[in-house]
Amino acid sequence: MDCGYYNKGLCRSCTVIEVPYARQVADKQRLVQELVAPHGDPQWLEPVTSREAGFRNKAKMVVAGSVGDPTLGILDQNGSGTDLRDCPLYPEPISVALDALAEFIARVRLLPYNVTKRRGEIKHVIVTGSPDGRLMVRFVLRSTQQLSKIQDNMSLLRELVPHADVVSVNIQPEHKAVIEGPEEIMLTEQTELVMTVNEIPLRVRPRSFFQTNTEVTSQLYRQVSEWVDRASPRTVWDVYCGVGGFALHVAGPSREVTGTEISDDAVASARDTAAALGLPESGPGSVRFIVDDAAAVPSGPAPDLAIVNPPRRGLDAGLCEWLEDSGVSTVVYSSCNAKTLARDLGRMPSLEPFEARLLDMFPHTGHYEVAVLLKRRG
Repeated sequence: MDCGYYNKGLCRSCTVIEVPYARQVADKQRLVQELVAPHGDPQWLEPVTSREAGFRNKAKMVVAGSVGDPTLGILDQNGSGTDLRDCPLYPEPISVALDALAEFIARVRLLPYNVTKRRGEIKHVIVTGSPDGRLMVRFVLRSTQQLSKIQDNMSLLRELVPHADVVSVNIQPEHKAVIEGPEEIMLTEQTELVMTVNEIPLRVRPRSFFQTNTEVTSQLYRQVSEWVDRASPRTVWDVYCGVGGFALHVAGPSREVTGTEISDDAVASARDTAAALGLPESGPGSVRFIVDDAAAVPSGPAPDLAIVNPPRRGLDAGLCEWLEDSGVSTVVYSSCNAKTLARDLGRMPSLEPFEARLLDMFPHTGHYEVAVLLKRRG
């Protein structure tokens, strides 16, 4: 992929953009295989590749510059804004929205936050796009001081960004490298963006996590669903379930699926999707979602199959110990960090890698997703 920002030295976020894409994938495949190899010899399925451009469904842009002339992008070493609205990673609906949002910020005269001087109000804009081009727009402000400028100009925002179904303001008062704060103020009646993946209308709220590459995510869900159907479990736990992507994909008429997630917003969205699909909360064919610390050791009888999708830090030692001793016959582990995956496999020696697949969510970087099917030895 050719990128003018990279060529001019303005942005180096895509750390391996100069490496041909086929080699990028081969390098990632080699890395994950080497890390998993000490713990078993799974059958490695063909890697899932991504489009090289236009694949990211979310743009997190720092707002800098001046009143009337904002930049949307990143900060340089001096704390000045570098505008990245034409970044080729984003599909057209997001790129068009970023241009319109820059115009909106300028016209309503929101004051960009100056990191060096610690003054100003608007820190970031975050835009998420669905497969059908609908958008969620979030403004991250330092305080509520200029909130009314956005509220009073919602008609202008709708005119400039007509595909924005969900609009909110997040308040981040602290001066630190954390994009969002704990307070979210909704400005639209609709509070969830519908992300239809494999014909399942997943709901995403402003503070909910969703993978940034929708096309590859759809293939991840299909792969895990295939593994689960092959195992034919009666009970399934989806640990770190997020907005319910895995749980809702593996639901079945004779199956009971339980998802756990610490985020109230994510669980609420998952429940909304399940309700929209007409899925009961108990009994055969049910899908239920529980707000709980996914890292904690579960209570109650073990399921026939468990799906785990932890953050980069991997599973807590206690959860690994529980999975090792629980007797659960099959585990599907979706990981964005093969180093912690390998560590966790070492903690669960009774669960042997049987099949595995690399999914390249993040072209031009060293990041990836890898899914592994584990079966209990003996």
